Amino acid sequence: MSGHSKWATIKRKKGANDAKRGKLFARLIKAIEAAARDGGADPDMNPTLATMVQKAKDASVPKDNIQRALDRAAGKEGGGADWETVYYEGYAPGGVALYVQCLTDNRNRAAADVRSAFTKHGGSLAEPGAVNYLFTRTGVIEVPADGVEEDDLLMAGLDAGLEDVTSDGETFTATCQPEDVIQLRKALEEAGITVASSDSTMLPSVQVPLTDEESAKKVLRLIDALEDADDVQDIYANYDISDDILEAVA
Repeated sequence: MSGHSKWATIKRKKGANDAKRGKLFARLIKAIEAAARDGGADPDMNPTLATMVQKAKDASVPKDNIQRALDRAAGKEGGGADWETVYYEGYAPGGVALYVQCLTDNRNRAAADVRSAFTKHGGSLAEPGAVNYLFTRTGVIEVPADGVEEDDLLMAGLDAGLEDVTSDGETFTATCQPEDVIQLRKALEEAGITVASSDSTMLPSVQVPLTDEESAKKVLRLIDALEDADDVQDIYANYDISDDILEAVA
């Protein structure tokens, strides 16, 4: 699991308030609308949309909300916005690379909010292309390790696009090509393996270790500030923080 995913998981375990939950739901619905407008509103014909719909289901977004988002994207229901995907690149304190994805209907607002977060929390924006080469779009499926062996995952997933399996002791992380996420998840579930989550994300090729709490706090404060911006959809970071430090700063 990437550092940022680990941080998000810890915060969820600590308990999210209604405002944070509402913001998560809004982001997932926005992602569904954008994916449906780009590739069509039928999840069976649009792998990106299918992944976003499953991600929303994993987060307990109500089925009716998901369907309304699909209807808006298909033009069956009014109220949908014309979302534009914009990326911003920069550095957090300590040289940690950040790749920030926004879905916005106001590019100027998105740029101002992202710039403000970087400025206030000791980061710096960079030119396009400065950090994006450090990240690769990858399909990621997380499986609770309890009662599951790595061989189980390999047997179930190799014919469905599985490329690699890693473990942190509590969770197996299976990776694949982004377009194979749904079929790999289906293969694992059909083999009786419980899937905690599945997503198409950006994984770093190089990680920056943060070995003390103060450095970790500075980076995570910037990430939290970016997450508070309405237009920010996803943040990809290449930090490496130990579980002990993550728990301590949570």
